[in-house]
Amino acid sequence: MNHPSTTLTTTANLGTLAISTLKSFSRRHKVLTASYLYGLAALIALLLLGSGTKLSLDQRRHYDRIMSSIDLQAEYTAASRYHSAYANYYASKGWFSCDAHCHHYKSLMKRRKMEWDEIKAEGNARMSDAKSVAGLFSEVGVSEVQDSFWEYFNSGKRFAKRQSMWDAMFMGMRSMGRDESMVEYMFKMLLQVLINFSMGLIMALVIFVFGLWGIIQSYQPNPLTGVIFFVTAACAGFAFVSTYLMMLYGAAAGGVYGLVKMAESNARIEGGRGYDRQRIQRPAWEGNRNRPHYQ
Repeated sequence: MNHPSTTLTTTANLGTLAISTLKSFSRRHKVLTASYLYGLAALIALLLLGSGTKLSLDQRRHYDRIMSSIDLQAEYTAASRYHSAYANYYASKGWFSCDAHCHHYKSLMKRRKMEWDEIKAEGNARMSDAKSVAGLFSEVGVSEVQDSFWEYFNSGKRFAKRQSMWDAMFMGMRSMGRDESMVEYMFKMLLQVLINFSMGLIMALVIFVFGLWGIIQSYQPNPLTGVIFFVTAACAGFAFVSTYLMMLYGAAAGGVYGLVKMAESNARIEGGRGYDRQRIQRPAWEGNRNRPHYQ
């Protein structure tokens, strides 16, 4: 059985090793460390101050008036016409050829597509004017960026879970073929799950950052405000994903460490029981067989 002081010493050593590793990493990668700390500060400020500034009464009225002027029914009708024209064109064309009948539907499809694009462009322009009234740092702008981040973040997690499910099935089949133990299979599966989550969340972060500038441009900010918002949002996303992965890896390492210590304790207990069992089962005369005859 482990003595409490031994366990505390081991935990302290692990904590010291983790702190020294973080210090060494921060010295070698100052840009990443500064980005992480800045993003972490932005996340804390967002939690304390809320999701952006509130719109004033005049801003809300102006914003709602412009948004209500967008003709969603016209956009829906144009989209339906385009999809109907595309279906007719697809049904009329051959594998490698397109006759006069097919060209008629093709030209009609292109015309419907242009009409739909014009209506969408007009709607996007009006929506951009409404967003400019609200402002990039308003509750409207911050909420849109948050929704975009959570959409990509949840997509990354779904990718990791789906990929881990397939990996568990195929790795289980390979483990049975190689006659591997359950411990080896679980350890390999844990590593694969961590890799899948890392890949999924990093890809989600990259896609979010690439689409972030398009959201910013739709609010028509001045260049300095746009750059500040872009850097802040990108660093905040980076800090959240990094913290999530660090917690995930820390939980996995803690679980593995706990299982190893439990296995060591069980082996030590079983070894002690085996020794006691051997002493009980040892014959009484066996301890005297090395004595001289005259004794």
